[in-house]
Amino acid sequence: MADVKLVGICKAFGETRILQQVDLEIEDGEFMVFVGPSGCGKSTLLRVIAGLEDITSGELTIGGRRVNDVPPAERGIAMVFQSYALYPHMSLFDNMAFGLKLAKVKPDEIERAVHQAAKILNIDHLLDRKPKDLSGGQRQRVAIGRAIVRKPEVFLFDEPLSNLDASLRVRMRYEFAKLHQDLKTTMVYVTHDQVEAMTLADRIVVLSAGKIEQVGSPLELYEHPNNLFVAGFIGSPRMNFIGAELVEAGADHALVRVSTGDLIRCTVAGGDARPGDKVTLGLRPEHVRTDLSENTLQATVTFVESLGSTTHAYCALPGVEEALTCELDGKTALCGGDALTLGIPPDACYLFDAQGQAFHRHAAMPARRCNLSRAGTAMSTP
Repeated sequence: MADVKLVGICKAFGETRILQQVDLEIEDGEFMVFVGPSGCGKSTLLRVIAGLEDITSGELTIGGRRVNDVPPAERGIAMVFQSYALYPHMSLFDNMAFGLKLAKVKPDEIERAVHQAAKILNIDHLLDRKPKDLSGGQRQRVAIGRAIVRKPEVFLFDEPLSNLDASLRVRMRYEFAKLHQDLKTTMVYVTHDQVEAMTLADRIVVLSAGKIEQVGSPLELYEHPNNLFVAGFIGSPRMNFIGAELVEAGADHALVRVSTGDLIRCTVAGGDARPGDKVTLGLRPEHVRTDLSENTLQATVTFVESLGSTTHAYCALPGVEEALTCELDGKTALCGGDALTLGIPPDACYLFDAQGQAFHRHAAMPARRCNLSRAGTAMSTP
């Protein structure tokens, strides 16, 4: 196992800068996930660690050894790509053993390594089959097994689940988590899916336009995003944003007026903010309630998605262009045109200044499903 350190890493293709001053420390044995929208530089950053892309400037160390100019095969890493890249004419055993045979490892050691990796991945009964006889998930396990037999210090995964269907991705997330628990090896994982990031990572790196926006545990990013970008990217359904104006700011609270004219109190540190400042109010769909007599907004349901265990109601708010998403209990019955009173707990509010930077929150509210009411009729979830 080994730690990975990146200091001032920049990567440019001609005049185009892809990575800009990336500073990051990945601890020994940590499961680190790079996440961000397409084009943010997350795959390029992974390829820089792997040695598949040259570093324009900065320093990269793996296990305390500077590896800027070290070839990929000598960095002590193994990489699993989005495509399985299996040899169709070879059995699973031969696919997994191929790299070891090229390295002239003894046959008995190859046999032992392949069977041990196959057992970890629960494919030891499939070693005589060829890739065409396997499901997508099984093929991905073979690709992972090919990496495991090399006994790398660091595993690198570049969107390994993108080619799988939704139900299989859920299963494979469990498999990755279990693999990390069993091997206790440093793993760096790239995905555009924030659900994968939240469920797998010890820590998440959120990237945007080649820069790190925030690094932290999944819960830290969920409860204390540094800015609007992180707040909108982490959490599913995504956070609602409402334009507002600051009315009052104190050491432990802020009062804002939203476009409807309603006043909303937020349990955040006002800092240097002044009345009249333009701000953005953030509210997660699962935090809306109906048992509040203050901090309420009147909205109208425009569309309802019934997902079985939950129901998502999309609501129109006067003066707000984008519909507000509210998460309800799956048994809640709503129709377009219904009036809803949305209660906003002060300690569930997020507030961002005109530059998109977050006000410090004093309290973190645990995730919960929202309670909404039809005008005059309460509908609460247990």
